[in-house]
Amino acid sequence: MTLESRQLMKQIAPYLFEIPVGSRPGMRVPARFYVSKSMLDEVATDRSIDQLLNVSTLPGVVRHVLAMPDMHEGYGFPIGGVAATELPHGVVSPGGVGYDINCGVRLLLSDKRHAEVRDRAMEMANELARAIPSGTGRGGRLKVTDQEMEAVLREGAAWCVKREMGRPEDLPHIEASGAIPGADPAAVSSRAKARGRDQLGTLGSGNHFLEVQRVDEIFDEEVAEAFGIFPDQIAVAIHCGSRGLGHQVCTDYVRTMLNKLPEYGFDLPDKELACAPADSPEGRNYLAAMNAAANYAFANRQVIMHHVRIEWQEMFGAGSRLDLLYDVAHNMAKEETYEIDGQQKRLLIHRKGATRAFGPGHPEIPEAYRQAGQPVLIPGTMGTASYVLCGTEQAMRDSFGTVCHGAGRRMSRHAAKRAVSGKELRERLESQGIAVKCYSDKGLAEEAPRAYKDVEEVVDVVEQAGLSRRVARLKPVAVIKGE
Repeated sequence: MTLESRQLMKQIAPYLFEIPVGSRPGMRVPARFYVSKSMLDEVATDRSIDQLLNVSTLPGVVRHVLAMPDMHEGYGFPIGGVAATELPHGVVSPGGVGYDINCGVRLLLSDKRHAEVRDRAMEMANELARAIPSGTGRGGRLKVTDQEMEAVLREGAAWCVKREMGRPEDLPHIEASGAIPGADPAAVSSRAKARGRDQLGTLGSGNHFLEVQRVDEIFDEEVAEAFGIFPDQIAVAIHCGSRGLGHQVCTDYVRTMLNKLPEYGFDLPDKELACAPADSPEGRNYLAAMNAAANYAFANRQVIMHHVRIEWQEMFGAGSRLDLLYDVAHNMAKEETYEIDGQQKRLLIHRKGATRAFGPGHPEIPEAYRQAGQPVLIPGTMGTASYVLCGTEQAMRDSFGTVCHGAGRRMSRHAAKRAVSGKELRERLESQGIAVKCYSDKGLAEEAPRAYKDVEEVVDVVEQAGLSRRVARLKPVAVIKGE
């Protein structure tokens, strides 16, 4: 954050700061960000707020642009950034979605308590790592034909369930029921399809993970009961996205939109904000391809869950259950309706490293949870906590029904490798009773807890700001990460 930006910001509510319109040429709406005062110095160390100011200049943007407390510098948009553009003519920006389209988290709840599995943590880590391929570019056991790829891109998780990789009751517990309408495989390049052909059912690398967790504390017993969460329960979290296919979709359309910028007459402060009107041929094609990539990601997590369930029953018996609590997406642009200046408006909500947090009663929440609010899943990192929360009405009013998607990086991967020994980190985690399966100490160091913000503080900010309410905290038992 520049000194000028810091001087112009003002606190407008507890944990909410704003830089008003006029603070930078071209701003169309205020730039708001959720942080605690103690987090401000950290936010000032990168370009995330300046990127948010750039986002506020996009054609068609309405009300305000936002950054969540996990914000850090990204491509074009800050990670943790949220922006709404008015349809049909407001823009869509691939940088406001990100390269890993529909990276997301799903949480599976078991019928086991920690005491029943405590002595088998390393076995769980080994068996799940064997069953779920991970690592950059690594393929899996499932390879799809051209015809099957078309179906995956259209049908998402339902394609898997039809092939007995999951249960019909899984689908209502996935955002958008695991298939976003408007997906068009024809809008996805042959290169993108080729990159995704053998990657269904794989984790990838970086911050993606598979983690066995235990319920450490329950904060709202009534909502926890509605969600099926009980004390000391064992759960499994899956965090991954659309792999190489989604990355290629973003690459393809950033290039296309950059070439078209002169025709649109857009004067952007940063070329990484490359965009197109949502109703232009380029905008429509990107949204169709993005939705297809999102469906691929839903299918990817569905296949992973299927193999986790198989291994779970091998370890704990055929009657052992792993039920899907919820699957929530981040890195998406979604058409939603909100009141703007007293009128209901169709908006395109860009959420980059941010996740939905719809309040009680919303029709897109699974019926079993509708009275409580949407389950919100905020993972920490190795050795720290993850949280289940629920969305609120205030989030619908203030943040387009959005909260953060995790703790957020405070240190680059290169800096983390310089600061942390992967070998020592592995030993420290194992001394805490956390089984770790990562083929590379270098990859482990890149994702060290100190490379991330304090998830406790991040969650406290979104709760104190009224965007979500804590339901339960989970602690890691076994961690599987890509190299």
